[in-house]
Amino acid sequence: MYRSHTNGELNLSNVGQEVTLSGWVQKVRDKGFVIWIDLRDRYGITQLILDEDRTDTSLLEKTKTLGREFVIQIRGTVIERQSKNEKIKTGAIEVLVSEMQVLNEALLPPFTIEDETDGGEELRMKYRYLDIRRNPVKNSLIFRHQVTQEVRNFLTNEAFVEVETPYLIKSTPEGARDFVVPSRMNSGQFYALPQSPQTFKQLLMVGGMDKYFQIVKCFRDEDLRADRQPEFTQIDCEMAFVEQEDILDVFEGLTRHLLQKVNNIEIGDFPRMTFDHAMKTYGNDKPDVRFGMEFGELNTVSKHRNFKIFDEAELVVGIAVPGGAFYTRKEIDKLVDWVKRPQIGALGMIYVKCNEDGSFKSSVDKFYDQEDLAKWAKETNAKAGDLICVLSGQTSKVRAQMSALRMELAERLGLRNPKEFAPLWVVDFPLLEWDEDSARYHAMHHPFTSPKPEDMHLLDSDPGKVRANAYDLVLNGNEIGGGSIRIHDKKTQALLFEHLGFRPEEAEEQFGFLLNAFEYGAPPHGGLAFGLDRLVAILAGKETIRDFIAFPKNNSGRDVMIDAPSKLDDSQLTELSLQLNLAEHKEV
Repeated sequence: MYRSHTNGELNLSNVGQEVTLSGWVQKVRDKGFVIWIDLRDRYGITQLILDEDRTDTSLLEKTKTLGREFVIQIRGTVIERQSKNEKIKTGAIEVLVSEMQVLNEALLPPFTIEDETDGGEELRMKYRYLDIRRNPVKNSLIFRHQVTQEVRNFLTNEAFVEVETPYLIKSTPEGARDFVVPSRMNSGQFYALPQSPQTFKQLLMVGGMDKYFQIVKCFRDEDLRADRQPEFTQIDCEMAFVEQEDILDVFEGLTRHLLQKVNNIEIGDFPRMTFDHAMKTYGNDKPDVRFGMEFGELNTVSKHRNFKIFDEAELVVGIAVPGGAFYTRKEIDKLVDWVKRPQIGALGMIYVKCNEDGSFKSSVDKFYDQEDLAKWAKETNAKAGDLICVLSGQTSKVRAQMSALRMELAERLGLRNPKEFAPLWVVDFPLLEWDEDSARYHAMHHPFTSPKPEDMHLLDSDPGKVRANAYDLVLNGNEIGGGSIRIHDKKTQALLFEHLGFRPEEAEEQFGFLLNAFEYGAPPHGGLAFGLDRLVAILAGKETIRDFIAFPKNNSGRDVMIDAPSKLDDSQLTELSLQLNLAEHKEV
């Protein structure tokens, strides 16, 4: 056998035992008369010792040829360590080596395989298999495993059944761009990789599988950022014979279970907030409610002093920054520059300092008196010592800008404690949203979301005001899950397709299989999908998801380790009936 123990389990109770260990050479320290080797595997590090008094000369010489990351096997005796290391589990012992075999030599790695490495992100992604040897990445992958196991345990105990759905499906026009896969056997035709198993899980409800879940890969060909990947994992769930309350109750339970089992944190009630309130108060539909700085709308107290910027604005909105009155002019100017960045897009920022003596000092004192500014303070809940930051402009834009500023200030002020968890439900989303480019309505969630029954009459007269039976679960300013009650009858589904601009024949071509299934007794049903990658990162107190994915893509959607995506041979293109792309492919 290659090992009798791992490198993380030996302790003083093993002193005197003969053991066999295997692993990677973390470090060799050669003092001439004594050599120490740190031997590493997934479980930890064990210190090995060889010296002139107790080790054969030939073995000492062999040890001098070892390099970092060599894979070795040793046999030896566990002895008590004279100078103990309390930082590692095996720090009370070491192993006196009697035999050693080099299982594989190794090149010098391009970066140090240590917790604090000298390798940049792109380099570590190129050699991801080496990066996984480092504790931060290794532990993140183990943490992900623990979370998924707890998910499976909880859902299984709730009588959910895990069912796999296909990866090669039909492309549909709604949602993000599909990744498409050409079919060799069906010339000129294509599969799509699923953006979610949505229609299949609804068909499982028709099939009587009334509680389904799946931890499933999904694919979206869209622009990337730190918390997005072209392939991602969902905890996908669906239930039959349920209303919204039933679903929220189950998945509050799952979230509580994960926080308790993984983070040892007990959570009480999950507050609920309407979409309209979230947008008005926080500027986005996934607010971080661990801190205040709620929006105060200032239209009624700012548009009467001939200040053109405010008078012509659709919305004037402010937030109170705790302790911000003590910011220097230079610090405030940096905030103004921050909101002017192209990523934010504001034209400027007005500020008001709420002085300790109750007076106010603003950048618009020429237009507004102390009584006016006191009203601004009231609307933003600003107190003495606070700074009021004010933005104005088109409602949708200025809310997004102020939301970004709020989050940035909270980060700077240390208000986003990663060990504090504040979940909430956002409900009553609009069913449809207007898209200027295509000049038509699109489903805000997806076209299978049920309208609220009391709003059905608005579909013809004012479709933009129809609310959806939809809900998002938000945790610490991140949407970790979302779902809805689904449409379960053909007539209503056909009506919604019509409002989304589908001609009847188009709806039949794209979704006829689902519409037909509804005619065979579809039960009322609904569900929710968690983004597993993001959920795991947040539970671990992190914002980005890459370290929790074994082999992630970079910001360009590339796997720099295997160099994908890549070109195909001309013969492959021909076989897939893609000959028309050959000339263009060669130029690329």
